[in-house]
Amino acid sequence: MKKRYSDEQIVGFLRESESGVSLKDLCRRHGFSEASFYAWRNKFSGLEVADVKRLKALEAENTRLKKLLAEAMLEQEVTREVLRKKW
Repeated sequence: MKKRYSDEQIVGFLRESESGVSLKDLCRRHGFSEASFYAWRNKFSGLEVADVKRLKALEAENTRLKKLLAEAMLEQEVTREVLRKKW
């Protein structure tokens, strides 16, 4: 799924809202819904751009590690099954 806004832009929107711009004006000017804003605020509130980049890298690494674990567990289960049949 292609994202319409980058994480850096989202952090910018959150900063802009903190500076006192009304939420309705902000949403209208940039073309996103209030629901999107609240979801972004829950995910990115209090983060700097560098923190967001680090978060993205950690999420990618976590996904990769989960895949590795699933593959290792599957391989282990297959090995157990083969050994059970052999005896």
